[in-house]
Amino acid sequence: MSYLLVHDEREYLRAPGDELQTDLGVLDVPEDVEPGDVLETHLGEEFVVRRLRGPDLFNHFERTGAPMMPRDVGLIVGHAGIAAGDRVLDAGTGTGVLAAYLGRMHADVVSYEIDPDFADVARENMRLAGVDDRVEVRTGDLSAELDAAVEDGPFDALTLDTGDAPDIVARAPDFLASGGHVAVYSPFVENSREAVEAAREAGLVDVETYETIQREMDFGARGSRPSTAGVGHTGYLTFARNAR
Repeated sequence: MSYLLVHDEREYLRAPGDELQTDLGVLDVPEDVEPGDVLETHLGEEFVVRRLRGPDLFNHFERTGAPMMPRDVGLIVGHAGIAAGDRVLDAGTGTGVLAAYLGRMHADVVSYEIDPDFADVARENMRLAGVDDRVEVRTGDLSAELDAAVEDGPFDALTLDTGDAPDIVARAPDFLASGGHVAVYSPFVENSREAVEAAREAGLVDVETYETIQREMDFGARGSRPSTAGVGHTGYLTFARNAR
């Protein structure tokens, strides 16, 4: 498990035994470090040790692309009902934010990443998050490994962030547990439509798609209003459930 080392507005993610080098000095993170400890660099600058929380994964993981936003993770967990002890089959690991969130919830995750370099980064991110014992990152294409997924199943949830998600959704009843959920994230609505059609043809039920939008509020002397910075759109989430 890693911890945040915080000095004013500066934060660094480090594991016990790691070294931190900054312009504020060098410090070694003790093996027995605990949240709330205060560590000093060789220049006498203090860093407070903070426990890692979910949003910190988004802020501090090494990135291999645009990571999934915390709000999208929350919707996936809420709509798919993922809980401790569940088995999750995931594809399109990327940075690994979703997989790490689920691992921190004590779900067991098998995640496929087609790019070997991205997979290596994701494995290191799982180590930093302290979930490498619950999240297995496999290098490969899930759409080409569906027969193996059937053998490894059943899974309580299927989470997809890939362009070929509709092809995988079409086989979902073969490896989903009874009542298990599918969650598909897509930046493009066309892909969401294809996922919906595949889910319906496969006999899945409770098929629904949402656009995810979140707007920050501005509170000022003149009044309160939604922020005009950005539209707050991230993508589309499609959910479905195995009726068998």
